[in-house]
Amino acid sequence: MRAEFLCDTHDPMIYPSMNAFRSVPPGSLGKGPFAIVVAEDATEVTSTVMHALQIGFHRVFLVAPDGIAKPRDFEDAEPRVDIIRHRTRQAGAAQEAVNTLIEKAPGEWIHYCYNGEFLFFPFCEDRTVGEAATFVMEERRTSVLTYVIDLYADDLTAYPDAVSLDTAYLDSSGYYAETRRNGANDILERQLDFYGGLRWRFEEHVTEAKRKIDRVGLFQAQPGLTLREDHTLSDEELNTYSCPWHHSMTAAICSFRVAKALRTNPGSRHDIPDFRWHKSARFQWSSQQLMQLGLMEPGQWF
Repeated sequence: MRAEFLCDTHDPMIYPSMNAFRSVPPGSLGKGPFAIVVAEDATEVTSTVMHALQIGFHRVFLVAPDGIAKPRDFEDAEPRVDIIRHRTRQAGAAQEAVNTLIEKAPGEWIHYCYNGEFLFFPFCEDRTVGEAATFVMEERRTSVLTYVIDLYADDLTAYPDAVSLDTAYLDSSGYYAETRRNGANDILERQLDFYGGLRWRFEEHVTEAKRKIDRVGLFQAQPGLTLREDHTLSDEELNTYSCPWHHSMTAAICSFRVAKALRTNPGSRHDIPDFRWHKSARFQWSSQQLMQLGLMEPGQWF
């Protein structure tokens, strides 16, 4: 990953509440692309924020409760990190933060994730997220479908919360898709529900509503657009995996979130001594590996 940081004259802010962030005038946040990191706890907050900056996001809005993260945690990146104090464990916290930023940044590209999650797009080692967004817009699209790929530590004795950047594994197969339908049971064109990873292998510990692994994790803000509770957007075209005429770029969000939850939840932690199975593969922190495994694709971007 590139370590350089783009020059930005915006002063870092600590918003004491989400209501304070809502008071920001629309269009006053500068140029994107922007990332929102929702910190549910203190795990890998700094590494998540730094990864977003390194792949080209101009600003990161860290949504975190009191006691988690301070500007000095980000050293040289501090001028590009704003902190929004918010109770992130309450239902709909991420949805509320994203919808607020959509209102404040019309026309800008937005990515959202949780702490311990890392966005990868094709060729992200050499190209920025801004370059990816530009290509997507040239194809007359304003969103990139992302698949949440579960990461987990190789040794749960050494890493009881299943989080280890240095010894991370992922599932190399076991992913599948089903037709998506609306409330009237009509098939939604070019939309699918995707499954796999730990949510599939340990589905008895995951509620049905949380088993999908697809998320519209990168999109262009538009007036009136909203993020829904199921990680889809109110404009159905933005939920599609491809344009009508050819394959489109997709991306991956590599995430420790499910592994951490399964290991910290009293109802599941004693049932899971090891997340590894015969289809586990060492994660190489590489977009090429993800493309080779079919977990994202470049579409027409070469």
